[in-house]
Amino acid sequence: MDMLRRLNDRITQSLLVLAAVLAFLLCFLVVADVVGRGAFNSPVKGTTEIVSLSIVVICFLQAGFAIRSGGMLNVDMFVSKGSPRTQSVMACVAALAGLVFFGLICYGSVEGAMHAWTSNEFEGEGAMRVPVWPARFVVVIGTFLASVSYLLMLLQNLDNAIHGRPPATFSTSH
Repeated sequence: MDMLRRLNDRITQSLLVLAAVLAFLLCFLVVADVVGRGAFNSPVKGTTEIVSLSIVVICFLQAGFAIRSGGMLNVDMFVSKGSPRTQSVMACVAALAGLVFFGLICYGSVEGAMHAWTSNEFEGEGAMRVPVWPARFVVVIGTFLASVSYLLMLLQNLDNAIHGRPPATFSTSH
């Protein structure tokens, strides 16, 4: 399981870097579009489509890392008052809920991704048409990795609950 955890951490960190690079490059596209629109009355064609699909890609590339690093929203007002075992049990419940949630999204997204690939689905009209399938497959991959991250958290916290230890705090090495 430790090897799976390290592999998952390495993949999610790599996808985080990819998301950051994509966001950085997207800034240049938006600036070029604004300058082109304002100075030359000629915006960059397809900017709206590229940005809308890129936002989805950026979010789902970061999901696994956000989970593993403890960056997901967490309300522990009542949980923190319990014993270490109770805290670990509640962490198991939360991890199971996250696993089910992202697992269902992953399962439900596969067919849409396959359809976007086989039908050659595009976003936009006219001069610039952007393929949709990369964003759809990133949703599948991102939710799959998020599910794996929650599964790893569930297993670790289950072990902690059995042994009466407090819940694991996950932090990937930077």
